[in-house]
Amino acid sequence: MWRAALLSLCIAAAPARADTVYVLNSGDASISVVDVTTFTETRRIPLLREAHHIVLSPDGRDLVLGDSAANELIFLDPQTGEIRRRERISNPYHLEYSPNGRFLVVASLRRDHIDIYDAASLTLLQRFRQRDKPSHVAFSPDSRWFYVTLQGTGQVAAVDLLTSSLAWVQDVGPEPAGIIWNRGKLVIGLMGRRDFVTLDPETREVRVAFQVGRGAHTAFAAPDGRTLWATSRVDSRIAEVDADTYEVRRVFDIPGGPDCLAFDPEGRIFATLRWTGRMLAFDPRTGENAQVRVGRSPHGIFVMPQRQGVGADFAFAAPGAVSGSRPMARPVAGGGAVAGAVAPVGADAAIRVNAGTPGTHPPRPTLR
Repeated sequence: MWRAALLSLCIAAAPARADTVYVLNSGDASISVVDVTTFTETRRIPLLREAHHIVLSPDGRDLVLGDSAANELIFLDPQTGEIRRRERISNPYHLEYSPNGRFLVVASLRRDHIDIYDAASLTLLQRFRQRDKPSHVAFSPDSRWFYVTLQGTGQVAAVDLLTSSLAWVQDVGPEPAGIIWNRGKLVIGLMGRRDFVTLDPETREVRVAFQVGRGAHTAFAAPDGRTLWATSRVDSRIAEVDADTYEVRRVFDIPGGPDCLAFDPEGRIFATLRWTGRMLAFDPRTGENAQVRVGRSPHGIFVMPQRQGVGADFAFAAPGAVSGSRPMARPVAGGGAVAGAVAPVGADAAIRVNAGTPGTHPPRPTLR
């Protein structure tokens, strides 16, 4: 019944060509390719060891994913799923491009460092050693600052790209994971609690913003720009949150440990369910939902629209692009015109290579 309902929903709303969803299976070293119209996995793309997160390149031409245990970045054609090239990178767990497209920042969860690369050449510009488990990355809209959660120490580190320095480290709470920019503040999920907190990057004030459930993980900005969708992996929930007031509007119980989310241009939600090896498709307007089996421990996810006049870079042009891990100072007009984005503060500043201070804390198990 649920499958038929979602199939009818997707077929009715879908264009002549079916949208494609790419799902990274961390436990199977593979990418599941799912056809939205038929709601089936059409193929699996083999990887080497353990992929976790996936982002779109600044020009919208490549999907870039990190196979962290294999120490490589993989560049994928978002239209066809073809692997275009592989590049050696140290332990790319979470990665994000700066909004101006000039830098790629990689958080190395296992090796306790944060790397800054030139986005075009993948030259390593700078490395910051951190004490314990750099986890997720988010930028400020002007591309001057980026922020990294330190899962093992309960902190957030702020790096100033203008001065090439680690500016500050702030306590936020146990096991911070996902981090995004929203309305001038950072929104952080605390896996060690039920809370999502805000961190003011100017005053460094930390406040509880809202609660979803145990294992608060991360929040994602919806295409409408007015809504955040937040996940709880332990209590297994997805919550609809007002992006301005942080009021929790609705909470949906979704068994399976929802983790990463992605949206299609109509605002439908696609989520990875880490504990059950499935992908969820969910329409928040009607509550209709369905699941399809993918690989073990699915993590990162990306929706590739296949419709007239819409490309992989549709998210850059959406109102919601002003929030997220790569917020645009001004959302682009569409059609791949990423180069037309507002120039960042300090865009021409030189980046100096600096290895930082090695950490001394031994690794310990973490919920990822």
